[in-house]
Amino acid sequence: MIEILEDYLQKIFMECEYEYNPRIIKSNRLDLCDYQCDDAFKLAKTYKQNPMIIGKNIVSRINEQIDFDNYFEEVSLVNGFINIKISNKLINKTLEKMYTSEKFNLPKPEKQELFFLDYGGPNIAKPLHVGHLRTAIIGESIKRIINFYGHKTISDVHLGDYGLQIGEVIYAVLKDKLDVNDITLDYLNKAYPMVSRLCKENEEILKECAKITKDLQDGNQEYNKLWKKIYEVSLEDIKRIYKYLDVSFDLWLGESDSYKYIDDVTKELESKNLLEESDGAKVVRVNLDDDKKEIPPLIYQKSNGAYLYGTTDIATIYERVNKYKPNHILYVTDARQALHFTQVFRTCNLWGITKDIDLIHIGYGTVNGSDGKPFKTRNGDAASLSSLLEQIKETFIETKDENKNMSEEDLDIITNSIVKFADLQNNFERDYIFDIKKFSEVVGKTGPYILYTYLRLNKVINSYSKDYKSFDENTYNDRNLRLKLLELPIVINNAFNSLMPSYIAEYVYDLCTVANTFYQSNYISTQEDEIIKEQWLKLLDLTNKIIKTLLDLLVIKIPSKM
Repeated sequence: MIEILEDYLQKIFMECEYEYNPRIIKSNRLDLCDYQCDDAFKLAKTYKQNPMIIGKNIVSRINEQIDFDNYFEEVSLVNGFINIKISNKLINKTLEKMYTSEKFNLPKPEKQELFFLDYGGPNIAKPLHVGHLRTAIIGESIKRIINFYGHKTISDVHLGDYGLQIGEVIYAVLKDKLDVNDITLDYLNKAYPMVSRLCKENEEILKECAKITKDLQDGNQEYNKLWKKIYEVSLEDIKRIYKYLDVSFDLWLGESDSYKYIDDVTKELESKNLLEESDGAKVVRVNLDDDKKEIPPLIYQKSNGAYLYGTTDIATIYERVNKYKPNHILYVTDARQALHFTQVFRTCNLWGITKDIDLIHIGYGTVNGSDGKPFKTRNGDAASLSSLLEQIKETFIETKDENKNMSEEDLDIITNSIVKFADLQNNFERDYIFDIKKFSEVVGKTGPYILYTYLRLNKVINSYSKDYKSFDENTYNDRNLRLKLLELPIVINNAFNSLMPSYIAEYVYDLCTVANTFYQSNYISTQEDEIIKEQWLKLLDLTNKIIKTLLDLLVIKIPSKM
């Protein structure tokens, strides 16, 4: 709608001999007008005129237009602001297109591009923790938003399968003289934290684990056999949890897959004179003259010959650029990895391999408990992802006696909605407090509230025939809901351009609130005028179609009942 109005005003501005691209915003006083334009103040600076005179010229010209009634109910000037109330004819013509068209008549991008997304990033041999929830949910939602907008995506989980944690677990297996076939998930969950603690207490054990890791990377057959079993057992559990979260990937590659490219990358970097010796290690200097703080060199290869995450990330970019030729590569990780990705991206840019590619790091904050501290389970332990999800489910069941009778499938869907909506409604760059009890309620800004609204409206809609006529040229005590539906295009546009799902979460909550207010104020079942009843039902049907679509973009399914 805003785009339609801006195009219309552009024509008026040209007729008034003002060369300017108008900008219209939604009014926060719907009792006064639907939209506002403050460009008269901006034009006053350019054309050295009083903004009231400029505004009056524009408003007068609009009111003279032959097609005024097709667009506007009223256009007025108040204190230099152009106040716009759009016509019911325009509202309902636009809603009809949204109802009958694919993807609600949203515009397609002029050129389809390929986005390569790297999110998930679990480490083999370590249980998934709460932090993995954020990368999975945020990454999956961004992927769906990009696809819905009309672009293509490729997603890669990019497993941490060749790091020090592997050496630590192999150390435990060797120490315990465990047969390869006796390596289980329970063993891995106990072995890693135990050896990790030993490494912090004993430097010799840390050195031994580092040597095992290096030997594995160099092709040690015994270690490789153990690594394959550890990988197999761990990956099975990782896939189980991501399936539960409805998070999917096109590729299940990891650090180990990048090693075959390291020799080629090394030769390329050497040919560009980018690798330097520093205390026996090889580094790439990435600091720039205009840096406000010093950016340390990227350590490409340690003095003992071992490669680090930076090396494998560069090799992975090399593979992605050559094999998939993306326009954009996105990484969704903890914000604390910002320096790492600055070093990696600058190395690739200095090399020149990514000169036509956007490299983007999407950094998110931490999830804290209601006490503001890193999330813990009820017994005080650091929360694994599985234990957190189980705790959320138990809390929801406890909120109402009827919840105990729900199917396991519906409980799982609602559990997902609780954690996902709580996460995605926030600006992901910030830390946020996850209060399980608060977000498990069916009232307030929660996943269950959105789901309950959808199911409630769906029950009403399905009680009647869906053989609707077109939206007519009137509104029936439902104008606020109609205007809220018209905001959808700008919401999708904002979510895509910023890569922030919070725009969608905020809008779907507001839409549900407006829809509930409308429903509670207008009794469809007792409405005797069949035309009005049909218009209301069609409006609710469009509302629910949009809610369902937006829930999918937020990686939230819909239960059979609540």
